[in-house]
Amino acid sequence: MITDVLTAVALYLAIQEFNKVVFKKQKLLIKLDKYAPDVAELIQTPMEMHYIPLKVALCYLLNPYTVMSCVAKSTCAINNTVIAFFILATIKGSAFLSTLFLALATYQSLYPLTLFAPALLYLLQRQFIPIKLKSESFQLYTMQYGALYLCNLGVIVCLSFFLLNSWDFIPSVYGFILSVPDLTPNIGLFWYFFAEMFEHFSLFFVCVFQINVFFYTIPLAIKLKEHPVFFMFVQMAIISIFKSYPTVGDVALYMAFLPVWNHLYRFLRNTFILSCVLIVCSLLFPVLWHLWIYAGSANSNFYYAITLTFNVGQILLVSDYFYAFLRREYYLTHGLHLTRPDGTEAMLVLK
Repeated sequence: MITDVLTAVALYLAIQEFNKVVFKKQKLLIKLDKYAPDVAELIQTPMEMHYIPLKVALCYLLNPYTVMSCVAKSTCAINNTVIAFFILATIKGSAFLSTLFLALATYQSLYPLTLFAPALLYLLQRQFIPIKLKSESFQLYTMQYGALYLCNLGVIVCLSFFLLNSWDFIPSVYGFILSVPDLTPNIGLFWYFFAEMFEHFSLFFVCVFQINVFFYTIPLAIKLKEHPVFFMFVQMAIISIFKSYPTVGDVALYMAFLPVWNHLYRFLRNTFILSCVLIVCSLLFPVLWHLWIYAGSANSNFYYAITLTFNVGQILLVSDYFYAFLRREYYLTHGLHLTRPDGTEAMLVLK
């Protein structure tokens, strides 16, 4: 409970600071005439942004997934708190604290390593360093941030060694996460697939599944280099979907950020359908678990079908927000009323 409250407070402060940055950036771009003349309705106003931090905090605290995670006494709540403080430190511009909390999060569950890229991009923007691979200032700052992160992670790992007087914790923690030996049913994609997998194919497919979490980082970094906080949101969603042992607490963390993107609602295409899918799947999880484990009138296929539907729903939700974000950015620079060279009305299609 305490960790959940700390997470909510950290998210509140982080989004409050982020809103200030967004407002300043908008003001500057308007001054420089970077926006099209007919996009006033797409610009976020201070009144619209005022209650967003509170909505984020409440969205996390009152989320049924957070409540379930709290009742189950899941250690995911601790990981969420560390990630929330990492986000706060990053948005505040503290490179040391950002790497410290990122190292702690990585030390706990490995997958937050992928949040290194959005954090670095945000801090580079804050320092007004151009994001160009051949730039000396870019290379120097990246090396400094990377060295800080590795030093913090190294210190934490060495402290664990001194406490246990053994390196056995490394294969027990990280080896367990990567090799997926425990196939107890959960809300993830791994358990059923590898329960049905032939032994001699498992190593190859474990590698394929694990690469999924890290694979999207580079293309997203290229596409969203000017929008690192949205990149961070997408990356957290990818972690919660594709990690080997996900929990509902992971889902609650990235869903808390949905109010931050309320200016994208007009561009979302499948909000109602996806909301229904996620709600129905959440209600059917305990029903099908009871029918399978206790009543014996169902089998693992029923439960995995709901798991698969739930994760597909999450993927489509994140894809919808990604589409809406890109569409809004395009309209901001090109205008809401698009025309072809012959003067007729054009339709925007993102592929």
